[in-house]
Amino acid sequence: MKRWYELLMDDHTMTEKVFAAMEKAFESPTAPDRETVSSMLDYIVGYVEACHNRKEEEHLFPLIEERGIPSQGGPLAVMLAEHEQQRDLVAAIKSHGEAFVGGDATALDALKATFDQYQTLCKDHYWKENDILYPMAIKVMSDEDEAAVIRGIEAVEASLGEDVRKRYYDLAENLASAKEVKDLSVDVDRDLMAAILNTLPVELSFVDADDTVQYFSHEDHDKIFPRSRSVVGMKVHNCHPPKSVHKVEAILSDFKAGKRDSAEFWIDFRGMKVYIRYFPVRDKAGRYLGCLEVTQDVTAIQQLKGEHRLLDDA
Repeated sequence: MKRWYELLMDDHTMTEKVFAAMEKAFESPTAPDRETVSSMLDYIVGYVEACHNRKEEEHLFPLIEERGIPSQGGPLAVMLAEHEQQRDLVAAIKSHGEAFVGGDATALDALKATFDQYQTLCKDHYWKENDILYPMAIKVMSDEDEAAVIRGIEAVEASLGEDVRKRYYDLAENLASAKEVKDLSVDVDRDLMAAILNTLPVELSFVDADDTVQYFSHEDHDKIFPRSRSVVGMKVHNCHPPKSVHKVEAILSDFKAGKRDSAEFWIDFRGMKVYIRYFPVRDKAGRYLGCLEVTQDVTAIQQLKGEHRLLDDA
């Protein structure tokens, strides 16, 4: 089960998809269609304002204030003030948007200008919550506090109807899909992407939906389990010792059937504690694309104690 801050951060992620979709709609040479604007209004008014912000204002913010984070001055005060600014902008967006949907084409410029102000405010707001306020809250909250916030989140959603989160998340995904909002990796140079993957402190291997090896990282680096290019194109069953093939087949079968979301093992190997994890890779529609293997030497990680902050070396 997800923790309270993961649920709220998921809201942020989905909302930014709506922002990206509307940016494309407003930048188009032709005016956005009324259905798109209507969906945007539904999401912003019906979910961001009437659901997401309520979760925080009614359940998270009061609790962390009780735990010592002041609402006068500091990050919590800033978040509350920005919620008020959001409310004012949402009211204007609703007014301009409803006028446009109702047939007043002259309302488009005011709608776009107000939307730009709103999304700029929200993006900065979400960053501050994700990186500043939520970590502060985690430090002062007990397990019972976390459970209470989750119950509050569920109560707010239930008050707005059945499966409200799924309904609005689907709306956000549909908007993003209709406006062809692409994954962030699309514009990353291929050589840069390869360098990023080869820099990760984990080794990656990918087997496609037909159980054929398609990729592995760190080709020109020392690897925990050495392999050469000849493995690409091979069936994964031929890449494992006979005694473990049945385990591989069982994992892949479960992934394809949607019976599990991961499998993990850890072994002692050449003086290392090696952590091996497998994850099903799926597209947005849930279609199985293949299996990702993530291998990591966690020997040093197991020995970590206390804390070492980024500024400790300054």
